[in-house]
Amino acid sequence: MADSSKTEKFQLYVPEFKDLCDVLQKGLRKNFAEVQVCVVECPDLTQDPFRFPVKGLCGKPRITDVGGVPYLVPLVKVDKEYNMNSVSKDVELPGAFILGAGAVSSKTVGMNAELMPLVLTEDEGRPAVNASWLSSINPAGGQCLLEKYSDQFPDCNFGLLANLFACEGKPGKVIEVRATRRTGEESLVGSLRKTMEEQYPDKSLALGGTFIIQKGKAKIHIMPREFSACPLNTNDDVNEWLKHFEVSAPLICQTVLVSRDPGLDLRVEHTHCFSYHGEGGHYYTDTTPDTVEYLGYFMPAEWVYRIDRPHSTHQVGRD
Repeated sequence: MADSSKTEKFQLYVPEFKDLCDVLQKGLRKNFAEVQVCVVECPDLTQDPFRFPVKGLCGKPRITDVGGVPYLVPLVKVDKEYNMNSVSKDVELPGAFILGAGAVSSKTVGMNAELMPLVLTEDEGRPAVNASWLSSINPAGGQCLLEKYSDQFPDCNFGLLANLFACEGKPGKVIEVRATRRTGEESLVGSLRKTMEEQYPDKSLALGGTFIIQKGKAKIHIMPREFSACPLNTNDDVNEWLKHFEVSAPLICQTVLVSRDPGLDLRVEHTHCFSYHGEGGHYYTDTTPDTVEYLGYFMPAEWVYRIDRPHSTHQVGRD
């Protein structure tokens, strides 16, 4: 395992929920024809379509950026391996529920793949509940292969990088976002992030949570099963290496986004998605702006933890 004791901590700005709703509503209207942002009780996330191992997104919300893209490109550092149970302790919330976007441990899985983490971490004798998904390239045909992680692997490991939202998994008040018919260039995640960046220019805010693409299609990528033997030095190199797909709703997405990096070399947005029809991976945006419908539930994070920040960094491959 990589040394996850190298952890930095920064307190984030958390506006009043109503004020943040007003800001997001106004900002999203620049990018979507119909928008409604309000404070609601978090739906029971153990139910369809989510099927998460906890009921809600509330209770000491925080985010963490673990490792980073510099451990993947230009050349992979396969020794960078982490564990969700350890991460929960590093973010000072043992037993946390964790969701987000990351990469599998190639040592555990035996290949490279996208990870959609959904883990209720272990706590005081209670074993972890791992409801994560992984998405890889099917060697038979080259299409997406989406699998339930715990069907094959008993651990809670991951590798290289992850952007994670952690909380106590409790019910409570969350921010609900409904947006339909995209009229602008930004994805839902990009629109949320840039709205906060513009409205709070001297502060760092973060949201974590889940959203459903209820109608339409989306662009995703999946990393190849084999790491690149040649250095990936540019965004073009990375995009040529990745495999891109168009996938169909309904898609359950999990995201972490930060309005402004407070000097921790953060990946400011990262979203993965899965489905119950065999498709999932790293989400970019929808490809059907005229028909797309989003429904999301988000929590502002109180803290960000930077775990195992790369000493040598770059901005390649962070889209």
